[in-house]
Amino acid sequence: MIDWEKPTILESENLKLLPLSLDLKEDLLNAARDGELWKLWYTSVPSEETIDQYINTALQQFQDKTSLPFVIVNKATDSIIGSTRYCNIDSSNRRLEIGYTWYAKTFQRTGVNTACKYLLLQQAFEAYKVIAVEFKTHWFNYKSRNAIQRLGAKQDGVLRNHRIDKDGCIRDTVVFSIIQSEWKTVKKYLAFEMEKYLD
Repeated sequence: MIDWEKPTILESENLKLLPLSLDLKEDLLNAARDGELWKLWYTSVPSEETIDQYINTALQQFQDKTSLPFVIVNKATDSIIGSTRYCNIDSSNRRLEIGYTWYAKTFQRTGVNTACKYLLLQQAFEAYKVIAVEFKTHWFNYKSRNAIQRLGAKQDGVLRNHRIDKDGCIRDTVVFSIIQSEWKTVKKYLAFEMEKYLD
């Protein structure tokens, strides 16, 4: 499904998704500082205190072949504006999740999420031949839930008491997915939506 030996780079006219690496630490932190995103209690955006663990965990998951982490680059400024990854990769069942996605505040609600997810979904369905792409988010992350639905994903359900967060709060997780048979229509829809942001 995924060629783990070859670096995966996804690119459109405005965005580039590059493999996450330790040497991109400061650039990633600069993106997170735009909006102080680590203060959002229901997300996992890295801060100066957590950035090393954030990157090391992602790279370990890559070594374990369960995650493919990216930084998101704005080609106009050649600057990192966020991060995303394929995660919970299940090669035997040809399924994966797109998660850990966040963008600098300046680039939220600008069409970047649609363009980024288009690249990831196209690669997943057309190159990796997956049969389903999953999305998960915190029950209280209403922005994320709405953004996932705007991609054309359908809600599968809610995992009640799914996880205990670091502060001891119990998280309910909302699960969405796009399946292989839906991709052609979703792709057409996303291409139409991206046209709204063209000059």
